[in-house]
Amino acid sequence: MDLKVIGDQRGSLIALEPGLNIPFAIKRVYYIYGTLPDVGRGYHAHRRLEQMAICVSGSCKMIIDDGITRREMRLDSANKALVIRNMIWREMHEFSSDCVLLVLASDYYDESDYIRDYDKFIKEVNDGKK
Repeated sequence: MDLKVIGDQRGSLIALEPGLNIPFAIKRVYYIYGTLPDVGRGYHAHRRLEQMAICVSGSCKMIIDDGITRREMRLDSANKALVIRNMIWREMHEFSSDCVLLVLASDYYDESDYIRDYDKFIKEVNDGKK
């Protein structure tokens, strides 16, 4: 998703507004930084939670997987956002040394919402199609 940049000679601003450019109410915001380039993160899916990831500085590679299609993309721009719906496996790799990955979430932290095993994720995706 492209985020609208408002700017002039003084610099740039991007507004994040639920209902306008964020497709859910925000209940949690966090950011990932200081991750070494050879370290992967994520490796999970959420049953209900939705997220929006924005690389506000630096870059990282995102892998998203809906149980059928696995896609890779590079997040490297503060005006690009990746919306990650529920029941999507996500992995993050190749963090640049200056990477700051901002994540907006549709709900509070709830460990029971996580699927941390890929085989279990695939089983739940397939069970949901019945």
